[in-house]
Amino acid sequence: MDGQDLETTDVVVCGCGPTGALLAAYLGQMSVSTVVLEKEADITTDPRGIALDEDGIRLLQGADLYDSIYTEIGTCMYNFNFISGTQKDLDAAPFLSMDYGTTSGGTGHVGFICHKQPTLEKNLRRKLEDCSFCDLRPQSTVVEIEEDAHWTYCTYTDAHGKERRLRARFLVGADGKTGFTRKEYLEPKGVHMERAHDCFYEETWVALNWHITPPTPETHPDFPLWQLGYTPTEVYDLFFPENFRFLCNPERPAVCGRFGLPDDRLWRFEFVVRHGEDPNEMAKRDMIKRVVFPYITHQGDKYGLSHEIQFPEDCIHVIRSRPFRFSARSCNVWAKDRVILCGDSAHVFPPFGGQGIASGFRDAASLAWRLALLCRYHSPESESYKTVLESWYQERKQQLDQSLASTIRNGQFVTEAHPLKILHRSWYYWLVQLVPRWKREMQLGRRKDGLVRYSHLSGMPFVPDLNGGLNVPQVYCRDMSGEVHFTDDVIFRKRDKGLFRMFVYLKNSAEIGTAREVLDDVEVWSNGEIIADQTPFIVEDVAKKDGIIPGKNPVYQVATAEEFAASPLCTRRPAPACYDKYQLGDRVGGRFVIVRPDRFIFAACRGKEDLRRAIDRMLEALQH
Repeated sequence: MDGQDLETTDVVVCGCGPTGALLAAYLGQMSVSTVVLEKEADITTDPRGIALDEDGIRLLQGADLYDSIYTEIGTCMYNFNFISGTQKDLDAAPFLSMDYGTTSGGTGHVGFICHKQPTLEKNLRRKLEDCSFCDLRPQSTVVEIEEDAHWTYCTYTDAHGKERRLRARFLVGADGKTGFTRKEYLEPKGVHMERAHDCFYEETWVALNWHITPPTPETHPDFPLWQLGYTPTEVYDLFFPENFRFLCNPERPAVCGRFGLPDDRLWRFEFVVRHGEDPNEMAKRDMIKRVVFPYITHQGDKYGLSHEIQFPEDCIHVIRSRPFRFSARSCNVWAKDRVILCGDSAHVFPPFGGQGIASGFRDAASLAWRLALLCRYHSPESESYKTVLESWYQERKQQLDQSLASTIRNGQFVTEAHPLKILHRSWYYWLVQLVPRWKREMQLGRRKDGLVRYSHLSGMPFVPDLNGGLNVPQVYCRDMSGEVHFTDDVIFRKRDKGLFRMFVYLKNSAEIGTAREVLDDVEVWSNGEIIADQTPFIVEDVAKKDGIIPGKNPVYQVATAEEFAASPLCTRRPAPACYDKYQLGDRVGGRFVIVRPDRFIFAACRGKEDLRRAIDRMLEALQH
């Protein structure tokens, strides 16, 4: 196919939802020219996903958006309260409360934030607008995709209705589960959604978003709580309390809680549609009043009154009330030749684990550096992309299967209807919580199991016998002036050359001189991929008497929870709890640690011999 009259770029991304936008932002950081085609004119104002786990927060940090997370995007979700029984009482004592306000997961971040998706997308798009390598084109509708041995070709109509054509090394479909890339192009080629191993789930739920305006004595003078001295803010907190609730009601399971910033006063309620019910009817006002309003109606005796108190209906603005078919499925393959699926295009999640956007983010971060590798180190004629892309989705499927299994278990937990199983569950959690250590482990949930580790398969880019494949922990550190940083930010500082990064982890500063001697040959060995003088040293104990040499490798000391809490990085987020400042050193297993851009260890080396071998393997991975 003649490409002389075509506009050419490295990567075309179809879809600028959270996954597509994050992918483009990471590609831009790696100087990969990217065109993003988005069929909508503007960001949707309807919040869809509302939960983002600590991996997702970490990857927003990697996109240089940390400063916006707690000021614009969202708030820590703190506790997940699981409430049993058929009572419609959000204040009922939970039989289990899981604490996601801690930093026990190994990323340095809280377990979850509840975010406002339109604001999340707006901040990601700002990054694209500021990047010279990214070109976002709204109102662009893909109408055809073609390929030959070396290129993909995309035909689309632009904002003016004009048909245009793009040629790219790769095309990524991040256009959702009903998007053009999979439905129209790849499904005829044998790519399809299938049951995700034993994680099959199909149910219809209604998802409802409300914006709440608290009543006041002026707007609602007859509201009975004024006479008891309650303020409008206190009334809001009573009827829409903090923390997320999983309502394990055997008659109709539901999930509810606040999302966005506190001042946004947004509330999500999701409930299951039972067999025989019409999903569209269940989303209408009359059924919402029947299902949801009992939860915002309090018994009068709670306040010493003789009648029920319902939160005023006219203080509720309905943003969304729609049925959704929730599934747990994944595509059989995520890449076919040069066309790739990412995020919801490749897999879909039910709502119980807050994993939808986070999994798309993981896809994007792990795919971006591989596309950069292929565009930077390989010619269009090379077929090395097949191995690179296959190893990408094999790795991602390992983590996806874990997330799906955890999500399904959560769903089964919430939707259990068998009386004996419910009784067993209640007694089990009551007994476990009698032992403080067991109770704390249970509260930390799956986070106590630590970070993901990939099992090595042929072609995967890490060295398994040098601790490769482990998601590298992130802790806090401080430079020699006392300023506190995240370790990711000192390891992945911006520079032009090299995809992989290296850092040196030492127990004390007396080891710095010896470690620097090992680095003398690294630049030559790595053909300049690793810059020795730019490799940071992260040290547990720095003593002034050891004489750190200025102007060479930057040196950082591992920081305490208290030092982080006193820094600007902790503004509007909880102070670290369950934080282990030694976790990075305990887990990496070597002094000289080569890290992939997706925050996974390539190799952790104890000395010069291991390091030389790891660098050779790194060059093989880059050059194939």
